[in-house]
Amino acid sequence: MMQTINGAPKNKDVQCDKIVKEDKGIMSTAWDLHDSYIAMELSSLPAKQSILDSCGKANVPSKDREQRVPGSTTEKDSEASSLMDIENVILTKVHDDEVDHSETILKSDKFHQDLFFMERVLMENIFQPKLAAYRQLPILKEPEPEKPEDFQEGEKLEKAEEEGQKEEEEEIEISTGQSTIPANLERLWSFSCDLTKGLNVSSLTWNRTNPDLLAVGYGHFGFREQKRGLACCWSIKNPMWPERIYQSPYGVTAVDFSIGAPNLLAVGYHNGTIAIYNVQSNSNVPVLDSSESPQKHLGPVWQLQWIEQDRGTTGDDKREILVSISADGRISKWVIRKGLDCHDLMRLKRTTSSSSKKGGEKEKKGEALISRQAPGMCFAFHPKDTNIYLAGTEEGHIHKCSCSYNEQYLETYRGHKGPVYKIAWNPFCHDVFLSCSADWGVIIWQQENPKPFLSFYPTTYVVYDVAWSPKSAYIFAAANESRVEIWHLHISTLDPLIVHVANPGIKFTTVLFAKQTDCLLVGDSDGHVGVYELRNMPAALDSGRGDVIDILIGSKSKQPG
Repeated sequence: MMQTINGAPKNKDVQCDKIVKEDKGIMSTAWDLHDSYIAMELSSLPAKQSILDSCGKANVPSKDREQRVPGSTTEKDSEASSLMDIENVILTKVHDDEVDHSETILKSDKFHQDLFFMERVLMENIFQPKLAAYRQLPILKEPEPEKPEDFQEGEKLEKAEEEGQKEEEEEIEISTGQSTIPANLERLWSFSCDLTKGLNVSSLTWNRTNPDLLAVGYGHFGFREQKRGLACCWSIKNPMWPERIYQSPYGVTAVDFSIGAPNLLAVGYHNGTIAIYNVQSNSNVPVLDSSESPQKHLGPVWQLQWIEQDRGTTGDDKREILVSISADGRISKWVIRKGLDCHDLMRLKRTTSSSSKKGGEKEKKGEALISRQAPGMCFAFHPKDTNIYLAGTEEGHIHKCSCSYNEQYLETYRGHKGPVYKIAWNPFCHDVFLSCSADWGVIIWQQENPKPFLSFYPTTYVVYDVAWSPKSAYIFAAANESRVEIWHLHISTLDPLIVHVANPGIKFTTVLFAKQTDCLLVGDSDGHVGVYELRNMPAALDSGRGDVIDILIGSKSKQPG
C-alpha cells in the first residue's frame, strides 16, 4: 500500500484600504454631443484658422484697414466668411470620415459573414418548396391573410367543414391516381450562373462529409477550339451562385473530393495537369499541382479518384492515394508528401493487333511503339478490394488490373466497339459492373465472364455517363446526347422506366444520384446541372448477390432472340 502525503494548507491575508465605490451619471442630449464634436474639431484645426485669418487680413488694403471701425459691415462680412470657411472644412472632414468608416465596414470579415448568412436565409425562403421536395420534407404554405371580423362564426364553421370534405376527396383521388401515374422526373432547379453558361459539364462529385456540397467541372474539349475551364463548389443551400470558383485557361476534365481530408478537392485538366485546392480557404491558388512535375500526364486527365489502400497486412493502417487515368495511356497514383509524388500503376497497351494476328504471322515493321499505347478513358476500383480495378480504353476494351502487378492484365472484357466512357460497380452486388461507350451501348458485365451479360442499345446516340442508384441494385441512370434514361432491371430490360428528352441543341453529359434523397443530378453541354426528383418510383427491393443475378438471368431469358 502507498499513500501520498499532502502538505499542510496555509492561509495568507493582505490588508489594504477600503475600496470606495460611487455611482455617477450624466444626461447628454443630441446638441450636447454635436457641440462637443465641433469643439474637438476646432481644437484640432488652430493652424487652419490662423491661416484663414491671415489671408483675410492680407486681402484688405491698409487704408481700408485704418478706416474700418469695429462693428462695421466689412468687419462682420469678414468674420462671417471666415466662419463659413471653417464650417466647410469641418463638414468636408466629417464626410471623409464617414466614407472611410463605411468602406471599413464593407470590407470587414464580420460584415461579409453576416451577408453570407443573410443570403442563405433568403435563398432558403425563396427555394423552400423545392428544397423541401429535395429533402423529402413537408412543404410549408404561406399563411392566408386574416378575414374581417364581420363574418359570423357559423359561416366560418360551414366553410371549414366544406374545405375538410374537399381535402378528403382530393386525398382519395390522389391515392387512387398515384397507382396509374407512371414514374417520371420532376425538375426542381438548376445549378447555373453567368460564368458557367456555354461550358460543357464534364464531372460531378459529392463531398464525402458534407452531403450538401457538390463539385462540378466545366470545360470545352474540342481539338480545334479549346476554351476556358472552371471548377465550382455548389451548395444545396444556395442554388444561385457557387461557394468556390476556380478558373483556368484549360478545360476541367475531372474532379473528386478527398476521403480522409474532405476539404481537399482534386481537379484534372485537359492539358494533363492535376491541381489540389483547399475549399476551406478563400484562396484560388492550389495548394499542390503537378505542373512542374517531370512525371505529369502528357494528355487529358479523363478521371480522378481518391482511394484508401491498406499499408500493412492487418488492414488497420490505411493511406490515401490519388489515382488518375490519362490519354497518354498511363494509370498513375499520386501521394502527398512534400509535393505530389507520382508512380505508374499500369501502362495500357493495345490488344487488338496482337489478338487478331495469326500464329505464324510476324509483327509488321511499320508498327511503332506509340501505336501500342492505348489511351485510357476511365477506371473503377472494386468496392471491397481496392487492389483490383477496371480500366476502360479508347479502343473499346475493359481491362481488369491489379495494383501489385502491372506487367499484364488479369482479364480483358470485349464487347464495346468504341471508347469506353464510364465504368461503375454495382453497390450491392460486387460481382456486377456497368459500362457505357461511344458505340451507343450500355453493357452489364459479370466479373467472372469476359463476355457481355446484358446489352442495351435503346438509341443511336453516344452514351456519355452511367450511374447506379444508391438505393437499389436494379436501378441505374444513363445520359446520352438526346435524353436521360432511368432503367429498372427488375421491371424490364427492354425499355427504360423513365425517359427525359433534352431541349433542342442541348446534350446531356453527366449523371449523378443524390446520396440521401430520391433525386438525380444531370449535367448538360450548356453549363447547367439540373436537379430532378424521381417521382412514383417502384418500391426498392432488398438486393443480394444471388437475387440480382437470378433476376438478371431470368430477364435475359425473356429477351427476344
